[in-house]
Amino acid sequence: MPELPEVETTRRGIAPHLCGQTVAAVTIRAAKLRHPVQPELCSILPGRTIEGVERRGKYLLLACGGGTLLIHLGMTGHLRISPPGTPAGRHDHLEIRLENGCLLRLNDPRKFGAVIWLTSDPHSHPLLAGLGPEPLSEDFSPSYLEKITRRRTVAIKQLIMNSRLLVGVGNIYASEALFRAGINPWLVAGKLSAEQCLILCRGIKDVLGEAVARGEKTLHSFYGVSERPVYFDLEARVYVREGEPCLACGTEIRRELLGGRSTFWCPACQPLQE
Repeated sequence: MPELPEVETTRRGIAPHLCGQTVAAVTIRAAKLRHPVQPELCSILPGRTIEGVERRGKYLLLACGGGTLLIHLGMTGHLRISPPGTPAGRHDHLEIRLENGCLLRLNDPRKFGAVIWLTSDPHSHPLLAGLGPEPLSEDFSPSYLEKITRRRTVAIKQLIMNSRLLVGVGNIYASEALFRAGINPWLVAGKLSAEQCLILCRGIKDVLGEAVARGEKTLHSFYGVSERPVYFDLEARVYVREGEPCLACGTEIRRELLGGRSTFWCPACQPLQE
């Protein structure tokens, strides 16, 4: 599933091709996504100019003169700019043709994505209004992390993946950040010390920041005809490395379910505190 770094990479990849361009036509090939695509888009969007492309958590927001197109990529979706006249792919469910002929396409094999037209403040929409701070912003700090962990009995990995408390930290980067911080994923959130909050905050910012930096190398790939997602290889230290030696100490990496999600950690580097 695309996580925050992949969505931010998508934003940076498509924005130069969209900003300042006027929509010529919209084609909906499959309306039954997670949220049904409004058929009115075919008449609403043409003639509007795309003024900006923003990101909030894992959502993309296309400002289109008097309204906003809210896009979520779901489990398998991705966006790409295709050259004029490029034939549609099998899973290209939504297409926005610009006046210069280029095509913005949403490819979503499992149809878990969402495309929603909003005419009010997008940040007040129910999907965005309750989201926590961005992890790469100054709003996410050690003091904030300490504040939201107090008296919490949930496992720390589940807490940092709660989008109401901290937006955009998915399963992959939660496991990686906890490893960097030397914190066991099952540790009760309320037991974190101030020092651990400092280290974990830094770990979250570092692992996400490095992933976004890796994504910079793929930006040129968002213009083309391939149907494959333009995501980058994760330099994982624990994620999907079950049974392999820890890169820090050599102990075998373990995997267990936590909150229904596969969780990877090193028992030696991330001992569980009692």
